[in-house]
Amino acid sequence: MRRLVVFNNVTLDGYFVDANGDMSWAHRGEQDAEWNDFVSGNARGGGELLFGRKTYELMASFWPTPMAAQVQPVVAERMNSMSKVVFSRTLDKVSWSNTKLVKGDLVAEVRKMKNEPGQGMTLMGSGSIVAQLAQAGLVDEYQFVVNPIVLGRGRTMFEGIQHKLTLKPTQTRTFGNGNVLLCYVPV
Repeated sequence: MRRLVVFNNVTLDGYFVDANGDMSWAHRGEQDAEWNDFVSGNARGGGELLFGRKTYELMASFWPTPMAAQVQPVVAERMNSMSKVVFSRTLDKVSWSNTKLVKGDLVAEVRKMKNEPGQGMTLMGSGSIVAQLAQAGLVDEYQFVVNPIVLGRGRTMFEGIQHKLTLKPTQTRTFGNGNVLLCYVPV
């Protein structure tokens, strides 16, 4: 069975996007060599990327650009070459390389995908999708990068959760730029 990992940046006050849906705060200029190595290493992980429409549009507007190739060449190459799935009821087509559009029932589609052979899947951004898949018990691991910033307002990934999710910590890692990686698995 394929594993599904959620990987998202969050703020100290628990938001993955601000009140306007922006997440540029997660890509501020305070980088360090250790953080850059982590990001590049994570991109080499392989597997399949999953997105909702908004995250897909954000990613597809940046990673195929010359600027992305210049700023983060390893990550850009991987993001463009990896297999990607976007879940959307409103998109009619997708244009980013190696991307498949899925319009069916999210939970049923992901359950089916998890039972197919292949490498793991990583869901990035896509808060409403995270909440639905978490509630359905389909997420195998949560990886959060906590950024040292407070927004005061925004959206959490878990809006709409009906039942408490109990998670067990499996890993932590602190970076010189102040980011902290926190990894959890459902109990």
